[in-house]
Formats: sequence, C-alpha cells, structure tokens
Amino acid sequence: MRTFGLIGYPLSHSFSKKYFTEKFEKEGIENTVYELFPLETIDAFPELIKSTPNLVGLNVTIPYKQAVMPFLDELDPKAEAIGAVNTIKLENGKLKGYNTDYIGFKESLIKFVGPNPMPQQALILGTGGASKAVQVTLEDLGISYQFVSRKSADNQLTYDEITSSPHHLATSSLIVNTTPLGMSPNIEDLPDLPYKQLTPNHFLYDLVYNPLITAFMQKGIDANCWVKNGLEMLHGQAEAAWKVWNKSTNPN
Repeated sequence: MRTFGLIGYPLSHSFSKKYFTEKFEKEGIENTVYELFPLETIDAFPELIKSTPNLVGLNVTIPYKQAVMPFLDELDPKAEAIGAVNTIKLENGKLKGYNTDYIGFKESLIKFVGPNPMPQQALILGTGGASKAVQVTLEDLGISYQFVSRKSADNQLTYDEITSSPHHLATSSLIVNTTPLGMSPNIEDLPDLPYKQLTPNHFLYDLVYNPLITAFMQKGIDANCWVKNGLEMLHGQAEAAWKVWNKSTNPN
C-alpha cells in the first residue's frame, strides 16, 4: 500500500485528501492512499517519516513550506530558488523537496492572460510562502513586480502607499493576491486597495479558491477587469506533485 499525504497545521479544510482520493478512484489507481498528517510543530516531522510505512510522497502546506526545508536531503533547483517547498518525494531513504506551486501558477497565469499582451508590471499582495512561487514565476516570464504588505521594506510597498499614489495601480496591470484574505469563512475580507482606480485593462488573480468568487475578485468584476481564482493553480500543482512522485524526471 503506497502512502501519500499532507503535512501542515491545521488541516481541517484540506483540498488535497479529497482531490487525490477521488483521483485514485476515478483513474483506478490501486493500493494507494492519501492521508492527512496535522503536525502541531515541524519538529514532529522526522518521527512521522520514521513511523509511516510505505510513505512515498508528501504535500506541504501552511505553515511549513519553509520550515520543512532543513529536514530535507536535497532540493530541486526551482524549489531552492523560490525558497519554499510544497512537495516532498521519498526515494531510497532520501527526502527531496520540490515546488509545484510554481508550475501550477505559471501554467494558470499563461492561460489567464491568453491572447492578451503579457502584463509588464505586477503587484504581489502579501509576502508569505505562496508569494515566493509567484515572484519566481513573474521573473521567469519577464514581468517586473513589487510586493505589497502592511510594512515598508526594499522593493515592498505598503497598502497606504498604493492608496496615496494612483501611479502604482495605473502602471501595474496584474495584481496577484497571495494573502488568505477573503478565504471562507471570512468571505467579506479583502486587501486594502483603492479599487476605484481599477480599469478593464487590469488582471486580478486571487490564489484563494474558496469561495470561487472572492470579495477581491468581485471588486474586479465590478470594474470590468479580468479575474481568476486559485482553483486551477491548485489542480495544476497537485498534478505536478503526482508527476514528481511517479517519475524521476524534473517536472519544471
């Protein structure tokens, strides 16, 4: 019985178990299970590895995408560049970390923009683990970006600075929300932006996928913007993780 699973804490709203369990049933993948492994502390990770027989692969979610890295034997170059891991493969007693969030987001963003010109400038809302995959994707696609957070730092704007200067939204046609703002059950929450400055030329991408239309996206819809949620990215990163676990080739 091959075992796969998800580590993080808490895991009460896990997408992964339902997705992979349905995938195994639909595709006739036998002798394979996907379990949830809620870890109150990352220090419990080595014991989990030791005590779980036939463990082949793990997904990693909040808050351990960075904290798990010191426990791994090797990092895929893209995961190392991003500085975060969301997929782990166990092979020959070794643990190797990957980042399939990058793959999921990149493929989804390219589809989202479609035949339109690729935006030249972007704002990344939030500076957590998810923002790192977005950052490297934009770099690889040649899109300039600035982070937006509550605190000021190098190459990082505050929400107050965005509001006080129309220049920032006027020159950044792509806005990516990597924060959990608006996620169920707090569906009325949204990033503090001057939404009245949005135009039909803006692309709003929200990594949140529950609800399917977030408050952030609704502001974009009201302004006739292009909008997208994170569900396609989630499916993409899951399928990329499955490829990692079942093939020796690099998925990037």
